[in-house]
Amino acid sequence: MPVNGQSHIRIARPSRDLAAAERFWADGLGLSVVYRSDGGTAPGEHALLMVGWPDASWHLELVHEAAAPVQPRPTEDDLLVVYVDGPVPEELIARLEGHGGRRAVSPNPYWNEWGVTVEDPDGYRLVLCTRAWSNS
Repeated sequence: MPVNGQSHIRIARPSRDLAAAERFWADGLGLSVVYRSDGGTAPGEHALLMVGWPDASWHLELVHEAAAPVQPRPTEDDLLVVYVDGPVPEELIARLEGHGGRRAVSPNPYWNEWGVTVEDPDGYRLVLCTRAWSNS
């Protein structure tokens, strides 16, 4: 199978706390748990949480290895952007904040004008963009 626009994408990140991450991404944003593994405590064994929308061609993988945890090191430019194509519902922002998110101001004025930025419990940024996605 060729690599093209139909290829599935997995975005993988370390997480300090998978339960907190699940509250934000699943309960807050509304992603589904696609897969979960509690892993073990021996070196090389890790817990894994995959979340996404069932009909999407991407999912987010969050990993935690108890024996040798990798600390997330997000920058303010590590963004996951979701194009909402309209106003971002205030109840969604409140739900994200109520599930461990924190509103943030972007250093890029574009995202402040055209969206809402919320940091997840690990500090990675989700931007809910009011614009529609366009390839042009």
